[in-house]
Amino acid sequence: MFAALTAILAKIGVTDVNPNLATAIRTTVILAFTWGLVFCLDGKADFTGITSRTWFFLVASGLATGLSWICYFRALKLGDVAKVAPVDKLSVAIAIILAVIFLKEKIATQEAIGAALIVLGVVVMVLKF
Repeated sequence: MFAALTAILAKIGVTDVNPNLATAIRTTVILAFTWGLVFCLDGKADFTGITSRTWFFLVASGLATGLSWICYFRALKLGDVAKVAPVDKLSVAIAIILAVIFLKEKIATQEAIGAALIVLGVVVMVLKF
């Protein structure tokens, strides 16, 4: 429900603003919210156990997230949620493929079928017949 609301609220929010500014505002809210969770729910932020390898991958993940959000907000500015949101969800199928390639994860037949159906669903939704 929250992910669905994100697309609708973002589309309305990006209507009269530069999509990069909209992304920055959204990211600032997320930043404050998540640090609030760390200190309010967890009690403290223990940075001492974080290795340089972990830092590298978390920072890289953050950069990938930022680039994804910039692209997503730009797409929302230009297109319909009904087309942008499904294309965004192609990330599920791509993540499965990348997990197999880079993490050597094994996927079950139903996961492969599910990923293929996601791709097929996106193709059906964005093509004009």
